Amino acid sequence: MKPSALFQILVLLLFALPRAEGADDFFARANTEFAAGSFKAAIADYNAIVGSGEWSANLFYDLGNAYFRDGDFGRAILNYDRALRLDRHHPEADANLRIARDQTHSLELSPPALERYLNFATANFFAVLGAIFFWLAVIFLILRPGRVLWAVIGMFLAATCAFAAYRVENGTRGQSLAIVIAGNAEARVATADSARSVLALPPGSEVLILQERGDWSYAALPNDQRGWIAANAVEKVRL
Repeated sequence: MKPSALFQILVLLLFALPRAEGADDFFARANTEFAAGSFKAAIADYNAIVGSGEWSANLFYDLGNAYFRDGDFGRAILNYDRALRLDRHHPEADANLRIARDQTHSLELSPPALERYLNFATANFFAVLGAIFFWLAVIFLILRPGRVLWAVIGMFLAATCAFAAYRVENGTRGQSLAIVIAGNAEARVATADSARSVLALPPGSEVLILQERGDWSYAALPNDQRGWIAANAVEKVRL
């Protein structure tokens, strides 16, 4: 067989193979399904995109809307929160989050005063700023060894930024923030369904996961108490 003929056969076989669906295909199909009222099908396709790692604020916003229309308010709030993590100034996600919270009467964590002041920026912002101050202090110390005071000030600012990054990362909007997705979740004093309840948590309520033990998670609760909650009843906002 001539090489040219073999090449033509290979090209035909390549185009005959089924094309793998990409994120754009899933997104377009999910939007069509949502518009048609097929919310569970839309949720499945939106989640397929989430699983691929091609995240965007609009993706989580649309997924939140699909869960909301399907009556799953806990996961709706979870995904609105995720949208706002990627875009703090997403007005639709913020508005729908408030509507969903009003619907479920979900409970929110109250950040400490210091954390409220620090929440204007992300942990990454403080980490980068701290690194800049650190290296400026080092460079200044090398170029102007006699002016130690400025280097000390730079190191102090770097340490302050590092502390701010730590507080934001481990605070009520940090890596351990989780949303209650179960319908009737209870925080308890021990890892048993029969243990005394500390607090009833409506869907969409916020908790801060402090420790994980098997099927249970130990969490800081919105009423400034702590308790154990079933691990499958909550999901962390950060993927």
